[in-house]
Amino acid sequence: MTETLRCAIVGTGAIAQAHATAIAAYPHAELVAVTDLSRESAASFAENFGGPAVYDDLDALLAAESPDVVHVCTPPVAHRAQSVAASAAGAHVIVEKPPAPSLEELDDMRAAAARAGRELVVVFQQRTGTAAAHVKRLLDDGAFGRPLIAQCQTLWYRNAAYFEVPWRGKWETEGGGPTLGHAIHQIDLLAYLLGPWESVQSRLWRLDRETQTEDASTATVAFANGAIASVVTSAVSPRETSSIRIDAQRATITVDHLYGHGHENWRITPAPGFEELAAEWALPDVEEQSSHTVLIRDVFDALRTGAPMPPVGGEPARSFELVAAIYASAAEDGAPVTPEQLAAHPTHRRGFASPVTDRR
Repeated sequence: MTETLRCAIVGTGAIAQAHATAIAAYPHAELVAVTDLSRESAASFAENFGGPAVYDDLDALLAAESPDVVHVCTPPVAHRAQSVAASAAGAHVIVEKPPAPSLEELDDMRAAAARAGRELVVVFQQRTGTAAAHVKRLLDDGAFGRPLIAQCQTLWYRNAAYFEVPWRGKWETEGGGPTLGHAIHQIDLLAYLLGPWESVQSRLWRLDRETQTEDASTATVAFANGAIASVVTSAVSPRETSSIRIDAQRATITVDHLYGHGHENWRITPAPGFEELAAEWALPDVEEQSSHTVLIRDVFDALRTGAPMPPVGGEPARSFELVAAIYASAAEDGAPVTPEQLAAHPTHRRGFASPVTDRR
């Protein structure tokens, strides 16, 4: 049992605030150091979050502080080098999504953590919350019968000015379009609920925005449990929603939200003849909404006790591989891509650049 986890944050932009807040909320953790390309930004951030030490670079921070946990909150292009360095220094790593610009770089990050005997956790906070845990348990226990068909929608709106930022919408700097940068959260929640996937067929679309990458994508995912899911991603949808629907033999499960969910966002509708089970399926009386704080709390509990990573912090590659398969299938004109094919893919383990059908 480690009494107090000494934490460091690399990258002090907007998402780092969620990490710092989660660290502060945990009674056995302390933020001891931060670093950023802008020392001014790091200093201002430190002042707002308890006055941790400020360093000019990660190497200096690791040498001076030897933190137990490093939170990587930088853009994806920097994740591999920073995560590998933190693991080699003996720290556990909690890294923001997407975990890397490619599967090969994520492989390097996972290997570095394994060599050091440390954990690598990717932040997918949509897995968290009492409702998601409750639904997952019922699905895993077979309470709803077999899942049959599902829908996963990330319908967001990003105007033309959003893509005018120089690094956005380019394969070499953003790594992918909204499928990678936006939909990965809902895709992760879908895979968390339904488990391993068997094949993906997809297309990428450019419908309205001036962008090198897609501004929309469509995919069909077959899961090992027999379920078939339609996955639709858009950055051109004025009425925004993030939603999942799973139709099983005995019930329909839905979650409709935007950037986070609580009990009010979930609904379980029994099939005709199974109405008497509704009370057994009811959500817990005590509610936790999805959040960084819940994910980091559960991960910290495991790190302190030496327990296995909880489901909210496990499977760091699962949804990233699903996203990679969407891009890989699109590159092959919608041909099916399986996990085995993706594991040895000649191009899409190194990056996700793929043909996009322009419909403007």
